[in-house]
Amino acid sequence: MLLVRDPDILQARTRTDKDIFYNPEAGLPRAERELAAAAASRFNGCIYCASVHARFASHFSHRGVDVQRLLDEGVGADLEARWNAIVAAAVALSATPPAFGPEQVRALRAQGLDDAAIVDVINGAAFFNWANRLMLSLGEPELPGG
Repeated sequence: MLLVRDPDILQARTRTDKDIFYNPEAGLPRAERELAAAAASRFNGCIYCASVHARFASHFSHRGVDVQRLLDEGVGADLEARWNAIVAAAVALSATPPAFGPEQVRALRAQGLDDAAIVDVINGAAFFNWANRLMLSLGEPELPGG
């Protein structure tokens, strides 16, 4: 609702979101892009974004039990090596950008991620780290009419 007041900013934000999550050219599969966003959102305590991106991660990965474990247990849940590396990278970036560095890149590379896939992890986590902070600064979620 806030962004709709500035159509140019809303349009730029929407194009960025679509490029991060819907661009099939290279990089991570959609499920893992959504996982990075869900992990950042879970870490930040943004329940709305965490639930939306967890739903997409579940849908595209067919790993609903693992995604639910992320939501229930938090970012320390053991999801298997590749997903653990993606979650750890998203959390490091969300905690403070300088916390993301060579250690996370090495862990992602050890799981077979190439440069494009690592950029997708960074983009998904960074974009939703920003979005979470924007949404959380606006107050608590409420039911319409409540």
